[in-house]
Amino acid sequence: MIPFNKPFLTGQETVYITQAVESGKLSGNGIFTQKCQKFFEDNYQMKKCLLTTSCTDALEMCAMLIDCNENDEIIVPSYTFVSSALAFTRQGAKIVFADSLPDNPNIDASKIESLITNKTKAIVVVHYAGIAVDMDAVMDIANRHDLVVIEDAAQAIDSYYKGKPLGSIGHLAAFSFHETKNIISGEGGLLAINDERFIDRSEVIWEKGTNRASFFRGEVNKYGWVDTGSSFLPSEVIAAFLWAQLENIEKIQNKRKSIWQKYFNELQPLEERNLIQLPQLPDYATNNAHMFYIVFANLEQRTKLISRLKSQDIHAVFHYISLHKSDYHLKNNSLQELPYADFFTDNLLRLPFYYELSDEQHNRIISAIISFFDDEQ
Repeated sequence: MIPFNKPFLTGQETVYITQAVESGKLSGNGIFTQKCQKFFEDNYQMKKCLLTTSCTDALEMCAMLIDCNENDEIIVPSYTFVSSALAFTRQGAKIVFADSLPDNPNIDASKIESLITNKTKAIVVVHYAGIAVDMDAVMDIANRHDLVVIEDAAQAIDSYYKGKPLGSIGHLAAFSFHETKNIISGEGGLLAINDERFIDRSEVIWEKGTNRASFFRGEVNKYGWVDTGSSFLPSEVIAAFLWAQLENIEKIQNKRKSIWQKYFNELQPLEERNLIQLPQLPDYATNNAHMFYIVFANLEQRTKLISRLKSQDIHAVFHYISLHKSDYHLKNNSLQELPYADFFTDNLLRLPFYYELSDEQHNRIISAIISFFDDEQ
């Protein structure tokens, strides 16, 4: 079986984990945590970064930082993972879902302003597949309406918008290091704070509502419970694993980009025959090779190809189910019409994609897809 994903290990992960264990400092915010946070701050121009146990945790910290509650509305794309909305729902906020672009799963920035009311507090953008949302348009809307912009950059490490690193543009951002991402730690995430008004409080929320971090820096002579928060810090074991990955980010990215490009080049004739749509890369965005997907004309065709690939021991998967149609959302909300989110729900297929995908495996996948369409003609 060619799996959909296979975690890549650099070989240094267990070395650094052993160092963390032998240091006697296993809880969060040790040497490896600080190395990882500084890496993002130095390389991606983020003002303050905090490691978390997941991207979901980082988003939940965002919800706490902006003090969202039952009187607030948060604009979120419907075509995304549940965490993008759940973090704010847990704080009581109402989610207002936005549609995708016609040719790209990202949020349609031109539709955002029509969703704003006097209750709107924030806009969440998701850089799907590591491809940037039109951030100039989003930030312009946010500035005119005094809204917070939160970048769900779970898939967007080392990707850029007009030369600016994704995750450094909005007021807040969240990254994921889940085993399916480019850079991994099994589970894990990071909160990036780009607006100085959130920096001091972010550490308090991160440290279970205490000013513990300030105490250990010698800024206060004791620490106590001063705000809301939770235990969002990962252990040094997770941070040590992540550091081994970050040290090799250039190597990992170069290999992933070559895999992505081969898929694109070999499958382009199918797009030229109008049989599939390949990923669209706007001129303002870079590609970080997080995934490779193809888009079909209809659900029936996608279902047939998944079955065909499975019969040949190739595991391809569809992705998100539109959140505006989820059972949980519809318990208390009426159904919205978001045709493009539904289109990608029904027609987008993710292909196997991982660092150690061999040429032989790659060729098998591509040949199987081309043969499928030849047989369909």
